[in-house]
Amino acid sequence: MLKADSVYLEFSNRKILQDIYIDCKAGEVTGLLGRNGSGKSSLLRIIFGTLNPSYKYISINGKPVAKGYVGNHIAYLPQHNYLPSHLSIQQSARLLVDDEAWHEFTAYDLYQRFYDKTPGQLSGGELRKLETLMILYSKANYILLDEPFTHVSPIQAEEIKAIIRKRKAHKGFIITDHQYYNILEVSDKIVLLANGATKLIENADELITYGYLSGK
Repeated sequence: MLKADSVYLEFSNRKILQDIYIDCKAGEVTGLLGRNGSGKSSLLRIIFGTLNPSYKYISINGKPVAKGYVGNHIAYLPQHNYLPSHLSIQQSARLLVDDEAWHEFTAYDLYQRFYDKTPGQLSGGELRKLETLMILYSKANYILLDEPFTHVSPIQAEEIKAIIRKRKAHKGFIITDHQYYNILEVSDKIVLLANGATKLIENADELITYGYLSGK
């Protein structure tokens, strides 16, 4: 199990995160919801290890983890492009994609069309889809997805959800996206981030109670 507990983050003496607990395990998708500016992306970056808060406790199977990206423990899809510009798609994929899933990953038409290209030779949409696929098929045991459904078509969103459902058999996922209906559909449990604190949501009506969704 991957756990993030007691995270404390502030910017310019303003508390962003202060009462945090979130976890996921293999076979489970944890959906993270929250309004703009609530700190969702910051929390994922803290778990991954690229943002250092004042305090955090991140653990995998009870063992503290300082940098989640070390040792292929955790993979992270940020909102921005992340593939090195000097490597081909194939070279990056060889570094990221699970060997056992290689044939399935490389069968995608998008990979077949662009495997020998560099990121700068792809459109923004093509690159985003390939980066998402690489993370979904990554070697990591735990996968963090930041806005995987944003700027993709409804058909592509359904494809992404289908891959998540398949890959979660051996992976744990934490996913956040403003398209909350996709998060509700694919997640096994929902955590709401509001006022710097996390709240486990027991049923969808609580999203109205806590002011995330309108009751109208």
